[in-house]
Amino acid sequence: MTERFAVYFAPAPDTPLWDFGTSWLGRDPERDIDLPRPDLPGLEDGDIARISASPRRYGFHGTLKPPFGLADGQDAEALYAAVAAFAASRVPFDIPALEMRSLDGFLALVPAGPGPALAALAGDCVATLDGFRAPPPANEMDRRRAHGLTARQEANLTRWGYPYVMEDFRFHLTLTDRLDPETLERALPILMDATVALTGTPVRVDSLALYHEPRPGADFRLVARFPFGGDALS
Repeated sequence: MTERFAVYFAPAPDTPLWDFGTSWLGRDPERDIDLPRPDLPGLEDGDIARISASPRRYGFHGTLKPPFGLADGQDAEALYAAVAAFAASRVPFDIPALEMRSLDGFLALVPAGPGPALAALAGDCVATLDGFRAPPPANEMDRRRAHGLTARQEANLTRWGYPYVMEDFRFHLTLTDRLDPETLERALPILMDATVALTGTPVRVDSLALYHEPRPGADFRLVARFPFGGDALS
C-alpha cells in the first residue's frame, strides 16, 4: 500500500477555527506550508510541537471516512468523481458549538451536544465510498485490536476497516497526541483559554475535504474540497 486517501471535514479556510487549528499544528495541509505556532503562555513552541506530532502529520480535520488505500481496479480520478457526486447530494447543516475535551488522553475540539446530521453524514460517507477501500493490512488490524475493542467495534473493523465508525463514531478535531496525566493537566486549561472564542457558535458543515498521503509516513495534504449541493438545513 503506497498511498492513502481520507475524507474529512475541514473548516473553511480563513475562518478562525481553521486558522487556529493549522497554526496550532504548525502546518497548513491545503497550501502545504509550515506556519508559526501560536504564542500561548505556559506552552513553549517546542512543547506544542512535541505534543502534537501525530495530528500535525494528518493535518487539521475531523474524520468522516478514515484513511484507506485504494482497492484493486480503483484510481484517484474515480475517487475524486465519487466524492464530488456524494458531496453534491448533501445538504449543508450546522453542528453544535465546539468545546475542548480530553478523549482518552487526547485533547480535541468536539461538539458540545448531539449531532445526528453529522453522524448520518459520516455513516453514509463510510458506506457509500467503501468500494474504493482496500482491505487494511494484517498488522494494522492487529494494532487496532491491541487497544481492546468491543464486539461492535470488532465487527466495524472487520466490515469497514476501522473500529470507530457507525454507532461508535465520535466526531473530533484532534489537537494533541495521547498525553501523560501531568502534561494533560497542564495543557488542557491552556487550550481551553486559547479556544474560548471558537466555542460559542455552531459550526457550518457544507463541504467535504479529500486528504492524500502519497507514501507511508508522509504528511497528509488537503488536495480537494467538494461543496454540498443541496439547500441549507435551518
